Amino acid sequence: MNGHDFSLAGTPLVALGSGALYWPSEGLLCISDLHLGKSERRARLGDGYLPPYETQDTLTRLEDDLRLTEATTVICLGDSFDDRAAAQALREEEKLWIAALQAGRRWVWIEGNHDPGPVELGGTHLAELPLPPLLFRHIAKPGQSGEISGHYHPKTTLRTRGRAITRPAFLIDADRVIMPAYGTYTGGLRSDDRVFTDLMRDEAIAVLTGPVPHAVPLPRR
Repeated sequence: MNGHDFSLAGTPLVALGSGALYWPSEGLLCISDLHLGKSERRARLGDGYLPPYETQDTLTRLEDDLRLTEATTVICLGDSFDDRAAAQALREEEKLWIAALQAGRRWVWIEGNHDPGPVELGGTHLAELPLPPLLFRHIAKPGQSGEISGHYHPKTTLRTRGRAITRPAFLIDADRVIMPAYGTYTGGLRSDDRVFTDLMRDEAIAVLTGPVPHAVPLPRR
């Protein structure tokens, strides 16, 4: 499996190159910040046009991860849609595609700041989900342990052989994981930003997503 193995609160986890987090013993796949419908929202609000393919691309990658892991539980860790209207504007074939991915699985939508959860779609809708010793929520809180969150879309840069490669990244330390954004049309916050250095321990690492996930010390300013 294309991933970086690590443990959080004594729990073996895998940071997949796709940006999904896999908990093998629970058959659980966690993804964060899909921001489905971003192109529709931008067009609706007059913010310019993006090619309207991000929902298809994101769902294709998710389908591949579900096939790879055979996960029976899926946690969408907030901001699954760019806003509530974007969820309602899904094409019928996209709604059916999500329903097919949900079939036979426990599916949990965690509330984000962009959307409170697509209530018209199947699954369970929660503010956060404790699965001891881990806790899943959208935005990290200081002083937590075993926390898995998203929201910030971390990215980091690897410099090698005169090149700089910037990719979405997992931020990991002994207390928490901050997930990269899984959605196709999502920007990122540099991993040396103060918000991360305030949350993460000195020994934290960043795991770059991509064909071969690569772990580096968390950059600090």
